[in-house]
Amino acid sequence: MPNSTSTDHQASQKRDFDIILYGATSFVGKLTAEYLVKLLRRNALFPNDKLPPQKISFAIAGRNQEKLKALKDKISPPIDDEKLANEHQSQEDNQPILPDNLNIEIVLADSHDPKSLESMAKKARVIISTVGPYLTFGEGLIKACAENGTDYVDLTGEAIFIKDMMTRYQDAAKKSGARIVNSCGFDSIPSDLGVYFTQKHAKAKFNQPCSEIHMRVKGAKGGLSGGTIASMAAIFGEVGHDKARRRQLANPYLLNDDANAPRIRQTKLNKPQYDIEHNRWLAPFVMESINSRIVHRSNQLQGYAYGRDFCYDEAVWMKDGVEGQLMSLGMSAGIVAFAMVMSNNTSRKFLSDHILPKSGSGPSKSDRDEGYFDLRFFGNTKQGATITTKVTGNKDPGYGSTSMMLAQSALCLALDIDKNDVMGGFWTPASALGDKLIQRLESFAGIEFEVIT
Repeated sequence: MPNSTSTDHQASQKRDFDIILYGATSFVGKLTAEYLVKLLRRNALFPNDKLPPQKISFAIAGRNQEKLKALKDKISPPIDDEKLANEHQSQEDNQPILPDNLNIEIVLADSHDPKSLESMAKKARVIISTVGPYLTFGEGLIKACAENGTDYVDLTGEAIFIKDMMTRYQDAAKKSGARIVNSCGFDSIPSDLGVYFTQKHAKAKFNQPCSEIHMRVKGAKGGLSGGTIASMAAIFGEVGHDKARRRQLANPYLLNDDANAPRIRQTKLNKPQYDIEHNRWLAPFVMESINSRIVHRSNQLQGYAYGRDFCYDEAVWMKDGVEGQLMSLGMSAGIVAFAMVMSNNTSRKFLSDHILPKSGSGPSKSDRDEGYFDLRFFGNTKQGATITTKVTGNKDPGYGSTSMMLAQSALCLALDIDKNDVMGGFWTPASALGDKLIQRLESFAGIEFEVIT
């Protein structure tokens, strides 16, 4: 496990903060802030670790001083040191761990003020961004981080945004040493790390990777966030009347930026289909368009460890029989209708203003706690060997699990991944964080990775 006195962590003295959470007063931002504070106050920083308690400097950031102050007051009331000590005894010497009250600072920054973003970037080792839609609000912070050597994680599910940022700031990030890791929520950590985990075990078991993996959503409970809806609206607004953008969005290798990207035809399920092997109907999975692009980029960044002819697809499992067929038809038709409506400026504005969840809104704590997800990965090698794995989460995927995945990705960059091992540039969760992030998610985020057969 990581050494808490790593060169990277010692370098934090050169910056004011180890982590700044930008967009902290958004709905997911608040959840992420609350979760981070809980971890930091209990020194729950390293899985299965017996190292001394660590100090992590943390700030919340945004454009509204009053909202940030209210959040700070809510998440950082005085703690009962005696109670905390009784809850967390050292297993080795039975001495209590008594962290000081966590000092949360406030940093003001605005997506429309480049100087404030640059100032914030210079203060942090890692910045977490929950400020979307990223096509609308994200570029300034990416630019500031890439130019100032600041590591960065976000929640974007906007593949064309990632492509734009790679094109414009990849060279700057490589030069400065900034590690930019996009899509660190339900978009796309379960898919990306699920494939990574499956391939790792396939290689150990068969001495070769899977040439194809099919991801199926076995079950999930939890709605799309207002922020996700806003991001989808931004994407449809961008591509609605631009054929070049639509071609980009349709390219499964959009994020592969090597000179000789694969050209293997990828399966994309756009309509109901029957899964003969598992006796279920299949429906399209709305997040496939970002998840598959992240997975293929992870393959590239790992030197095509999955193979240059690797095939990957995603779908949602429905029931067998007529009921399952009707459910699959309904979901497929709903996705098509949503895309058509959102591609029209007038109807998109009407839906966004009057019907769809607003950015910053979200479910109650009880609803988040009752949520879950269960993803299955079916892998096949060229020689016909098979492996089945699963990735599960015990919270609402779009809010509860996402906020924990995002926070743990930032901590992983800050504490586990030395800059000499993963250098500057645009990365994916699997390619940059890999096994260390899996261990963090299993230890602290209620997410499990398991080989079934």
